[in-house]
Amino acid sequence: MATDKSIHQHITDLVAEEHELRQQLSSGEISRDEENSRLKEVEVSLDQCWDLLRQRQARRDAGFNPDDAQVRPADVVEDYKN
Repeated sequence: MATDKSIHQHITDLVAEEHELRQQLSSGEISRDEENSRLKEVEVSLDQCWDLLRQRQARRDAGFNPDDAQVRPADVVEDYKN
C-alpha cells in the first residue's frame, strides 16, 4: 500500500532520474532516442504519482479512506483535459 510519503519519495526518485538522463545525454553516455524513450516513461510515471496523490487527498477530504485510491492507467492520466 502506497502512502503519501512513499509516493513523494518515488516522485523525488523520478525527478532525479530525469536529471541523470539529461546529464547522460550531455556527456554522450546515451543517445537522444534513448533519453527521449526513458523520459517519456518517467513523465508518465510522474503524472500517475501526482494523480494518485490528488485522488488520495480528494478521498481524505470527502471522508473516505485514501488507501482505496488506485494508480490509474497511463492512457487515463495522459489524456486529462485542462
